[in-house]
Amino acid sequence: MASGASLSVGFVLLHRFTLFPFAAFVDCLRLAADEGDRSRQLRCHWTFMTSAGQEAVSSCGAAVSPCRTFRDPDEFDYIVVIGGVQDQQDRVDTTALAYLRQAAAAQVPLVGLCTGVFALIQAGLMKERRCCVSWYHHHDMVQRFPTIEPVADRLFIDDGDRITCAGGAAAADLAAYLVERHLGKAWAMKSLHIMQLDEARSGVHPQPQPVVFGKIEDRLVRRSIAMLEQHLGEAISMEVLAERVGTSRRNLERRFREVLGVGPQKFARDLRLRYGLWLLHYTGKSITEIGERCGFADTPHFSRHFRSAFGMTPSQMRKRASEPGGEKVDPFFLHVEGRPAL
Repeated sequence: MASGASLSVGFVLLHRFTLFPFAAFVDCLRLAADEGDRSRQLRCHWTFMTSAGQEAVSSCGAAVSPCRTFRDPDEFDYIVVIGGVQDQQDRVDTTALAYLRQAAAAQVPLVGLCTGVFALIQAGLMKERRCCVSWYHHHDMVQRFPTIEPVADRLFIDDGDRITCAGGAAAADLAAYLVERHLGKAWAMKSLHIMQLDEARSGVHPQPQPVVFGKIEDRLVRRSIAMLEQHLGEAISMEVLAERVGTSRRNLERRFREVLGVGPQKFARDLRLRYGLWLLHYTGKSITEIGERCGFADTPHFSRHFRSAFGMTPSQMRKRASEPGGEKVDPFFLHVEGRPAL
């Protein structure tokens, strides 16, 4: 393993890798590597690798070049694998998986970034380990790898020789975490500030969560739910909702009851309450702030509806969750498979 007052990272870029987490991670390294914005690889070093040294094409079509063939794992402090679109038409890169196994045998810490964690699982390197995954890919992981324990309620998990990250903007948080570990907090903060970030979030910081998880076949209902998700902070009227999705309120009511067994107004309120439930468990916001953020007129109004839905007040719920052995809410809000469920 590389050592000294520097940080060396090898990137394994899989076919159709996700560009944003890659860019966020490597730019954090770049800005910590040198004075100002000069981009010399002084304190940090990075190498882009693909199985045949070919250019790496991201999921959006942008390509990274030049890339090298796989180097000796001992050249790096970490090897970061970045996955791409989870499409069964994409072949498994067996050469890359073999390289990851070689790196693991050399005891080089491996980082699964975004869907890169799927590659670590395919390589057989995540047995009996928890792995962090984006809420968006939680269902994919459960379906494909039922023996793996996916964690979708935080940004990343550092398990020593395996680090897994949900991807997206969390890649910058993880990169800053590693920069601080190897080079010190000042260099991590330098990178973050230039990237217009106040500070790095910790690994246990909660992921922003979806409010609906499941498959809705009805296009009108699906569009309506998407609209409601975008307006969790306000009690949108059903007339406005119907107008925005191009139908009448009467038809909207009928379609919701046919598909979900509940009217759109109650469904919308349940979404906001579930969002409030998640905020209650996974943030330090006050109950007043949570009620406001969920679009309730005042705290008593929020507490009354919350108690009706969950059988206790927000204060009682938070107290119970903080007790030893207290249960927290599932990281997904409404599991919609034809019918909603609180």
